[in-house]
Amino acid sequence: MVAMATAAALGVSALLAAQPAAAAEDSWVAEIDNVVPDVYRFTVPTSAVQPATGIAGSVVAVEGNFAPGKTWTTLNMGASGGNWTSTIGPLEPGLYYYQYTARPSWGEDAIAFRNPASPQEVTSKPTWNTLFVDGPGAEWLADVPAGGSLEELSYDSSVAGAERSALVWTPPGYDENRATPYPVLYLLQDEGQSYREWVELGRLKQILDNLTVGGDAEPMVVVMGDGDTDEIRGEVVKNLLPAAEQAFNISSDAEDRAIAGIGRGASQALSLLVSATGEFSNVGSFSGDLEQNVGKGKARQINDATDLIRLYVGNVTDPNYNPTVALADKFSRAGVEFQSDGSDPETGGTWDTWQKSLHDFAQRVFQTPGDTGPSEGHLPLEPHSLPAPGTTPTPWIDENGVVTFETGTDFADANHVTVWGNFGPAGSWPRTPMTKQDDGRWRLTMPVEAGSYYYKFVVEGVDHKDGTNPTTVLSEPNWSTFQVPGDETLRGEYTTPVAPEARGDVEVMNYTSTANGNPTRSAYVWTPPDYDADRAEPYPVFYLQHGGGQTWTDWIEVGFAAQILDNHYAKGNIVPMVVVMANGNGVNFPNEITQRITVTAEAQYNVSSDGDNRALAGLSMGSGHTLSTLWAHPGEFAYIGAMSAFGNVPANADVAAINDGTKLLRVYSGDVQDFTYGATLTLISSMTNRGVEHEFAPIIPGPHSWDVWQKSLIDLLPRLFQG
Repeated sequence: MVAMATAAALGVSALLAAQPAAAAEDSWVAEIDNVVPDVYRFTVPTSAVQPATGIAGSVVAVEGNFAPGKTWTTLNMGASGGNWTSTIGPLEPGLYYYQYTARPSWGEDAIAFRNPASPQEVTSKPTWNTLFVDGPGAEWLADVPAGGSLEELSYDSSVAGAERSALVWTPPGYDENRATPYPVLYLLQDEGQSYREWVELGRLKQILDNLTVGGDAEPMVVVMGDGDTDEIRGEVVKNLLPAAEQAFNISSDAEDRAIAGIGRGASQALSLLVSATGEFSNVGSFSGDLEQNVGKGKARQINDATDLIRLYVGNVTDPNYNPTVALADKFSRAGVEFQSDGSDPETGGTWDTWQKSLHDFAQRVFQTPGDTGPSEGHLPLEPHSLPAPGTTPTPWIDENGVVTFETGTDFADANHVTVWGNFGPAGSWPRTPMTKQDDGRWRLTMPVEAGSYYYKFVVEGVDHKDGTNPTTVLSEPNWSTFQVPGDETLRGEYTTPVAPEARGDVEVMNYTSTANGNPTRSAYVWTPPDYDADRAEPYPVFYLQHGGGQTWTDWIEVGFAAQILDNHYAKGNIVPMVVVMANGNGVNFPNEITQRITVTAEAQYNVSSDGDNRALAGLSMGSGHTLSTLWAHPGEFAYIGAMSAFGNVPANADVAAINDGTKLLRVYSGDVQDFTYGATLTLISSMTNRGVEHEFAPIIPGPHSWDVWQKSLIDLLPRLFQG
């Protein structure tokens, strides 16, 4: 009875409303049920935009942490049947946060809104919703049956001169009468955050529930205090600690106290380490800094009174990356004993980083010291800087795959500038906002996984090329390209350039077309590094076609086909072959390929004219060209590849001749985001019903995009000319 009366006096109450709301409660979001999981469609009724924003909303979007490194980005929505829609995925398991926006035009500010029928989930961001994607790698963020409890603690603050609140998590099986008081972890939020964000975006309850139930953390109480004050010592030491210790069965012994925070909250925790040395035996800094100097005498006091000091920070996109580097250096020079978790290469100054920081820190407090080094895969803390503005070609790509885009000063008066590129999940195209610099340039820095990319700047709705990127794309003058080296992804492994001596040659082959006026056209031709024009046996030859709106340069300029071929050849995955990438626009392609392209290739290169040693493949429109050639000329090309394909087997097709003359017919498709997905399924059904022998490759996650087609090519090449 005494404990209950004390709790009531201090304002402790069950805080059911503090539990993060289920993402399913936003009826505007739905997972699309198809062969690729975790693809989501956002659907905003057109009728809901004006009541929510006061504008008609000619530009409607969903914004969220969907870009690489969980960078905040924008997905434009398209008008369809009385709704605005956008589809993205597959999303990697984890927590996403998002909002909807509308603007009258690109040059005007966006107004954010949420589904009014969904609960407000984030106290400090009233227009945000969350979406939790369950799955491998996010088990530690998932709900736990019979987990701990959340309660609200209200107390009188002598600093604020008013009542203040904190959020308290108690572990599963919490016993308010346990003989041994529980150790306690105090947490402080960053500036601009609410202390409730620890559960709303940090998923603290799920993290601590999983750790405690799994036996990976000491059962403890966690107090999420409100650090929105300039007098943190008075607020925490004089007000929050006594109130929490009176309301909960927690220890008042410094050995059983820990404190950590984010950004400003981390700086506050570190300042208490210096100004209230001995009050907390465990201190964590998540993207923090420390203004005070630490002398050697103070360092000795800290070392004597503190069991654990551990520093956390995101990658170089974290605004507090260099301050954390400086903090580590300050501690080292003073002799303060501390641990560094290094730099998290995946994410920057976001809740995705701080979730991982909390997960690591909670396993270390009140425990016997174990491994004191950084988490697996984390990078050492080293100062980071970018080239001086306007001095070098862009984008800048560091050794860890962090990419920085920069405009010139010509957009200094713009209101809204983004980078539009294939950086989204599975190669989708979000528009990621850039930040205006003091000199009028705009800049964006984000981590990008290994692979090849294409992008452009969009300035208030108008496309612009990156003028300092020397790459060009003939079919899309505003595009630029770049490549992030690395073998940790399939596209990275096969688009990273091989050593110069291992590269094949890429030449231009001119030929006379069957098009009206018999114009001269061009094709790119790749020959292997050891190509021998006089070899007795002609080389097998692969004719590779582009898609609609593209031309003969795209497989080289955007598809990075030369690098893919070089890598396959260097690995010994493919037989020596010649690859011809010609122009398929505006012609009867079966005539063009059989009468002009192959004829010229055979005249200029040592390639075979035997159908068994010829292959033909293409993407989208090029797949239509490929299949129409197969139907009209069975046996002319024994190996056929169709990417993002469509069509039906013609009624007059000679199926027996097609099967007899074809050694491989393999079809590829993106997922439901690929607008030819349904047409590809129709094609597969047609071939099955007509008895055309074929292979349907596993669906490749992604839209109608080069990511899908590159992976298709990577898969197809080793299958060619294998007997």
